[in-house]
Amino acid sequence: MNSPGFLILIVAFGFLWFVLIRPQKRRQLEAARTLNAVEVGSEVLTAGGIYGEVTEVHDDDVIVRIAPQIEVRVARKAIGAVIRPAEPEVEADEPDEAPKPENES
Repeated sequence: MNSPGFLILIVAFGFLWFVLIRPQKRRQLEAARTLNAVEVGSEVLTAGGIYGEVTEVHDDDVIVRIAPQIEVRVARKAIGAVIRPAEPEVEADEPDEAPKPENES
């Protein structure tokens, strides 16, 4: 029962679990969290590549405004990403021109 082949098989399974299965489960949990975070006013990107703003949230679907006065019903599972609002960049107060050195005679 204590053969080297059995030990290699166990090590190989452990390696595959850490490399393939564990990251996949993590991605599934992150996708579920993203879909549950959808709320009215969120900007979303659908799996079809359409950007829009959520106007209503239901159990299995959401209503997304894709243009003024155009709303579509989209399955929650078809939401590819929730777009986070961009943080405004803070601009440094830099002078337009560097001070010119004085000419020494």
